[in-house]
Amino acid sequence: MLDLQTIAMFITASTLLALAPGPDILFVLTQSMSQGSRSGIAIALGLCSGLIFHTTAVALGVAVIFQTSLLAFTLLKMIGAAYLLYLAFMAFKDASKSKLETDKTPIRLVSLYKRGIFMNITNPKVSIFFLAFLPQFTRPEAGNVTGQIFMLGALFMLSAFVVFFFVSLLAGRVGQWFSQTQNGEKILNRVAGTIFAALAFKLAFTSR
Repeated sequence: MLDLQTIAMFITASTLLALAPGPDILFVLTQSMSQGSRSGIAIALGLCSGLIFHTTAVALGVAVIFQTSLLAFTLLKMIGAAYLLYLAFMAFKDASKSKLETDKTPIRLVSLYKRGIFMNITNPKVSIFFLAFLPQFTRPEAGNVTGQIFMLGALFMLSAFVVFFFVSLLAGRVGQWFSQTQNGEKILNRVAGTIFAALAFKLAFTSR
């Protein structure tokens, strides 16, 4: 069992990392502004659930594959980039619709949750980051290291979700206000599409 000081240090580091500008927080911010706070929270839950995959990969040693195999790393990141480009296309498509047409086809929260999971697990950089980050806080003398990895992964998920939850609430309010202005929804969708496309290219050209 990890001591309270190590846990406190880890939660502090995890919270700061979740607050740092990156694909996940931008994804939550964009969805919350364009679709509302509930959508952002659903995305956040999905992103954090996806961390179970990366935590397990580290605990079982699978994450090393993404660090050592260029093929596995490239394949996974290209799938993620392609999906981001699809989301960018859909956002630009919504921007071209009237408000009435857009309101007729809301995105289900379950679909957004699944979107968050898929977005997270198709980013091999997360596994490699966890591979470097989580073991730093393990203590062999504290017991089973694999169990500690899973515990740290769960704490990271909790810390990230708390950050994303409040970002969703704030961004949702801003988006709600902005969507009531003339052409506000179209602008939000275009911004979302631009961010998704930028994240896609960033992921596609990222290296280990």
